[in-house]
Amino acid sequence: MLNIKKIADCAKLSAKELKIDRYDIYGLSIDETSVEIDSGEPKQVQASNRSSVIVRVWNKRKTVGVTTTTDLDDEGIKLALETAKEASAFGSEDNTPEFSPEAKNLIAGLSHNSVNHAPVPTLVDTLIKAEKNLLEAHQAIIGVPYNGLSQEIRARFYLNSEGALRQEEGSYSSIYLYSRTEEEGKKPRGASSVKIAHSLPELDIDGCLKEVIKKTISHINYKSIPSGKYRIVFSPTSFLSLIDAFSNIFNAQNILDNQSLSTQDSLGTEIASPLLCLCDDALHPFNVVKETFDGEGTPTRRVELIINGILSGLLHSAGTAKRMNAKPTGHANIGSKVTVSSHFYHVFASEKYAQKLSLEESDGVILIDRLQALHAGVNSLQGSFSLPFDGWLVNRGELTSIDAATVAGDIQDVLKSIIYIESEAEVLPGGICPRVWINELSVTGE
Repeated sequence: MLNIKKIADCAKLSAKELKIDRYDIYGLSIDETSVEIDSGEPKQVQASNRSSVIVRVWNKRKTVGVTTTTDLDDEGIKLALETAKEASAFGSEDNTPEFSPEAKNLIAGLSHNSVNHAPVPTLVDTLIKAEKNLLEAHQAIIGVPYNGLSQEIRARFYLNSEGALRQEEGSYSSIYLYSRTEEEGKKPRGASSVKIAHSLPELDIDGCLKEVIKKTISHINYKSIPSGKYRIVFSPTSFLSLIDAFSNIFNAQNILDNQSLSTQDSLGTEIASPLLCLCDDALHPFNVVKETFDGEGTPTRRVELIINGILSGLLHSAGTAKRMNAKPTGHANIGSKVTVSSHFYHVFASEKYAQKLSLEESDGVILIDRLQALHAGVNSLQGSFSLPFDGWLVNRGELTSIDAATVAGDIQDVLKSIIYIESEAEVLPGGICPRVWINELSVTGE
């Protein structure tokens, strides 16, 4: 893995030789092993050890040059610094990035240590067993066309010429299963599940199997529904995917670039039902892939984005924070341009509970399990979406799979139409979220 002390010493010496006064470096190294199987046999086995480093250099005019490299020896670091120095002559003078004012603040390290990779035969045998159990669960399940079991050790670091030096390391394992059914006279159906943990022994493979089996069987007997307005219940997976598709609402860089549904004056305004609370929390106890600092070395933290329906905070880099008279929040990704992105969403209900609702006592409600075609069916600048989905029509707790349908609406109306947020939350790779009830949305069926 990365020898951060050696890289820092090399960068300092090379910068002195090249007469570079101001620079920073962000690096990531991933040691990964993954397997896929098909009909009880290994389909693909991959092992890789890849590293990448982003180097930024400021010149006397305070413009920045950026370069990347995978060559982490002394010559590679020196060449990257030299190339970035040359590129700085062509850097933009508008809103030039600077060091984060928090890049040297003390932060706590990760609470878990890296573990050794399990042998490849163990991964293959584990996935073959999972496929076998899934195929034997129901006669209609004829294959598991998409699957994967992977483990990785990830190391990150950040350093700059003012003495900032951060590093962290973590290990992760994940499993993905997608089933496929085939019955005479019926359309193929499928379901999927993904689980992630710090190590293979901690991975909830049984939970992944049970989820896939339950969803697959529930989709076998399906029917069409008429088009119209329906009360909608978003599963945790579908609601988080919708929030992420419209994350420009609380992304400070998007706001400054006029690529957001919000403006600089939106803070403090009501954008959702008073029932909704949404935070971004990289350090949440249930977040397996914790990051204690971002690409600029800023410590990560819990950021309250929406509290009781009010837009309460934004995701910032050091640059956006300076321009908006705020504090950086630890959400920067450095590159040719600094971008801002989320870490781990946490959705929960405020104390202002509305009527308590239940699928066991509701008629004509659509439970959306998974939204599809998010890359094509979302207009993030207008707020509109029209998305096919997998889901069920619910009548008094009885679930009937929906043949084919599309849900459409406007995210701003959706957020304001929340009528209930359940108390029981589900932990997903991208966040923790309960089911969310929407008063009604347009659904196009057959």
